[in-house]
Amino acid sequence: MISVCMATKNGASYVAAQIDSILSQLSAADELIISDDGSTDDTVQIIQSYQDQRIKLIRHNVSQGVTRNFEASLKASSGEFIFLADQDDIWLPSKVEVMLQQLKEHDLVISDCLVVDHSLNIKNRSFFTHNKSGKGLIRNILKNSYMGCCMAFNRRLLNRALPFPKDIPIHDFWIGLIGEMYFRVQFIPDVLVYHRRHSSNASSTGGTSVFSLPRKVVNRYRIIKSLFLHKSYAG
Repeated sequence: MISVCMATKNGASYVAAQIDSILSQLSAADELIISDDGSTDDTVQIIQSYQDQRIKLIRHNVSQGVTRNFEASLKASSGEFIFLADQDDIWLPSKVEVMLQQLKEHDLVISDCLVVDHSLNIKNRSFFTHNKSGKGLIRNILKNSYMGCCMAFNRRLLNRALPFPKDIPIHDFWIGLIGEMYFRVQFIPDVLVYHRRHSSNASSTGGTSVFSLPRKVVNRYRIIKSLFLHKSYAG
């Protein structure tokens, strides 16, 4: 069983196209869990209009923030394989098939993606190339390669990653580093997602960082501290 975990907030302009691209690749036994962070536009109404039993909607009246919103969807999931999804991307038709094949031998897989603007005009043909992405714990602490919209992993890894520490800067960064520390990770060169970058994105991953150098240093300190505490707790 597959659980696709999506976080939404004011995504009415794009969410239907993303849901369509996901549902077309899921079986009747799979689920799409959407956690909405208090949208004030038509996002919730669009989601509810599908009347699809595979869709499970969680609604927050008080804003949780990106990381906690994703955590809510992950905690509600029940599948053996978990895919993360942004509200404004589009999955290519082979995404689930290719990633499931890789998950037979790996615990966490991440694909390349095509970075596009709000109208799907190409901005960057390879996030991997642009970001110099690759495996390695220290490498990814210094420069994160893990972009949630391109990631899938098994429940064993998810159980190790939850609950999220309060100090982590972003969920996908944390999950990727847990994969690096304890599990088998694979980078897939296939481009499997159209990843939109626009002014309303909740996260800067995949684009130019909005964080200042001091903020980046603080974020790295927090993630290293959380990893150290997690390792001590896990034994």
